[in-house]
Amino acid sequence: MHIIVGGTGNVGSATARALLRRGEPVTIVTRDAANAAGLAAAGARVAVADIHDTGRLREILRAGTTAFLLNPPAAPDTDTDAVEHAHLDAIVAAVAGSGLHRIVAASTYGARPGPPCGDLTVLHDFEEKLGALGIPLAVNRAAYYMSNWTGMLDMVRDGGKLPSFFPEDLPIPMVAPADLGEEAARRLVAPPDDTGVQYVEGPALYTPRDAADAFSAALGVDIEVDVIPRPQWEDTFRQLGFSEQAARTYACMTGTVVDNAGKWPGAPVRGATTLQAYIREAVERGNGNAR
Repeated sequence: MHIIVGGTGNVGSATARALLRRGEPVTIVTRDAANAAGLAAAGARVAVADIHDTGRLREILRAGTTAFLLNPPAAPDTDTDAVEHAHLDAIVAAVAGSGLHRIVAASTYGARPGPPCGDLTVLHDFEEKLGALGIPLAVNRAAYYMSNWTGMLDMVRDGGKLPSFFPEDLPIPMVAPADLGEEAARRLVAPPDDTGVQYVEGPALYTPRDAADAFSAALGVDIEVDVIPRPQWEDTFRQLGFSEQAARTYACMTGTVVDNAGKWPGAPVRGATTLQAYIREAVERGNGNAR
């Protein structure tokens, strides 16, 4: 049995569906069974638990042999680093003594130790704490999510502009959630020696201009890129409702992407979904929740 923690989000649900297509048994962990109704209909079992209920989560994990672990993001109006560290500590505590044979963990490009820098430092800590448990661990570090662009679909459609913290012509690695799910599923069923860090991105590098052009093609209107200058990043995040701490760490993450342009891993796993296809599907669905 494969246990999917974070199984109702884009990446977790894509992982579950990829496993179900392979005929593998899957249990989705969720706080609300209604959120997993579609996956249940597809053949997944559903286990209700709050990840901070360590005993309940460990009980669910003991029913499996492998687990996909995704640290849930915190609401941006909170102290996101503190909240996400509390999430990961609860998950790690539940995994300890669970009897799992193998773990696949979701992480991010640029994960690193050091002063708080959002997901980069939080997920590095997640990797380190899971690795210390002695359970075979496979880590998938994901490129920039394509869903970050489609989450702005209403704004783009209504205003004709695509906001971007990145320079218009900066090529960066991006990846679709469905491709992350496929790679996570592959590693969950892989031989025991498939451990360590693997980078996952799409078939090519893309720029914000590419994203705007994809929206233009899908919507049938010209979309401009509205670049937010670096000195305005923190203020912009605050105006969007982010806490002071979250605005600072999200600006740190954004700066890391910009400053490391061209320094990407040399041999990533490449998914098949192009940015253009991903955005087209989101527009056709009428919302930003392309898979």
